[in-house]
Amino acid sequence: MKKLILTAAVALFAFTANAQDESTEAATGSFAKSDLYVSGTVGFTSFSQDEVSTSGFEFSPSVGYFLTDNIALELGLGFGSDTAANDDKTTTVGVDLGARYFFTPASQFSFTVGAGFAYQTETTSFDAGGDDFKFNTFGFAVAPGVNYFVSDAFALRASIGALSYASAKADVDGAEAANTFGLNFDLSDINFGLTYKF
Repeated sequence: MKKLILTAAVALFAFTANAQDESTEAATGSFAKSDLYVSGTVGFTSFSQDEVSTSGFEFSPSVGYFLTDNIALELGLGFGSDTAANDDKTTTVGVDLGARYFFTPASQFSFTVGAGFAYQTETTSFDAGGDDFKFNTFGFAVAPGVNYFVSDAFALRASIGALSYASAKADVDGAEAANTFGLNFDLSDINFGLTYKF
């Protein structure tokens, strides 16, 4: 039921945005060649059951530049931290480079498709002491999304699911890489962000 309501909301959102005339769209915000923008997402998770609790956060800023009227090159950073119930702490730092295609960049609302490469290092520090444990991950992902201008400069963005590949390897001698392939285009994996156009 939750997915049905969310699907209906996205469809209504798209229909309303596309129903506006071009003059309104131009006055509300759009993209074009040589535009520069910054974007970012922030996330927080918390889980608690009985006396066991975990928490975490993510922050992912990025900058984009339109090479053509439809294609933007994006460079992003990622920071994250998770604290487990036993107080072990995992810190993640990463960088990604990719491109995003906007189907109707001159409009207030546009469907998008983004693709990019990412590299991240995940370090776990144990509360009981001992050496830190590190994981290095290299990945590639393709994700559909939407962009909607709410003013001349600010836009809301969302990506829904992804086609992805990742190769993760522990930073120890003799470790073998673990390869993962994923395809998820349902509504269980949605990321929201905010964009500011200069």
